[in-house]
Amino acid sequence: MKCTRCRAKAEVELRAHNAGFCRPCYLFYFRRQVERAIAAERMFTHDERLLVAVSGGKDSLALWDVLAECGYATTGLYLGLGIGAYSARSHEKALKFAEQRELELRVVTLEEEGPGLAIPDVAAATRRVPCSACGTMKRHFFDTAALAGGFEVLVTGHNLDDEAARLMGNVLRWQRDHLARQRPVLPATHPKFVRKVKPLYLISEYETAVYAFMRGIDYIVEECPNAVGATQLLYKDVLNRLEHASPGTKQAFVQEFFRSGQPAFAAVENEEPQVCGQCGMPAYGTLCSFCRLVRQVEARRSPPGAAAPA
Repeated sequence: MKCTRCRAKAEVELRAHNAGFCRPCYLFYFRRQVERAIAAERMFTHDERLLVAVSGGKDSLALWDVLAECGYATTGLYLGLGIGAYSARSHEKALKFAEQRELELRVVTLEEEGPGLAIPDVAAATRRVPCSACGTMKRHFFDTAALAGGFEVLVTGHNLDDEAARLMGNVLRWQRDHLARQRPVLPATHPKFVRKVKPLYLISEYETAVYAFMRGIDYIVEECPNAVGATQLLYKDVLNRLEHASPGTKQAFVQEFFRSGQPAFAAVENEEPQVCGQCGMPAYGTLCSFCRLVRQVEARRSPPGAAAPA
């Protein structure tokens, strides 16, 4: 197969795009796809400070690599989740990446933020699925870090596969509030929120893995041990089967939702965030989801007969 761009021998085939690329042309193609998404959705400019959430995985590190190469003002944020050796290796990969490229990396560790806040401990104390507890913790600490650091934009490495799986789950349950807020750019709806963007939302996991390999990015390969049995992985498997039979299915599913479906849900989603009575961050209720989770953890940790936490 020949490279679609220069006609040299292709190293990678993208069936969804009916194209193939040699290494230099693929790296150019990948960066251009990211830049086009940023421009098309008006995600951010070179004048804004970006906080890039990095996990040590291929998607977030590949995205940070592209943004740094394109001259954006980036700072990485690594959130230590306390998942044993997996978190230790993830931290090591993120730190090594930042040091090699002389980029700033900020680290927040859940164990140091409060007793019992590591993801395994929270999941056990609240009897929640670990992925559910993890999502709540991530959102809170990403928001507070962006606010405290004075960043205008929070950037995450969610890719096409992530967005398609999330969309499938939301549609299967018709979670209208989630569908209303699922978009590549989530504007700041409160003074304590910053704009949240996903520049990889139309780039597949495979494409990101190829870019990371070609750029020599050292990332953690194994899946999070808590992800075993997660419904997101089931949805991804179903979507991968559809993609294999009909290349381009995932992109069409996500792209058409953002074009036609999401605006319809957003038009009827009028709820505005209030202020959490505990931490002062935005909340859809008296307490934000993070503070409700922390109260459950504290209640489980309190000895019998002790007063409930304030």
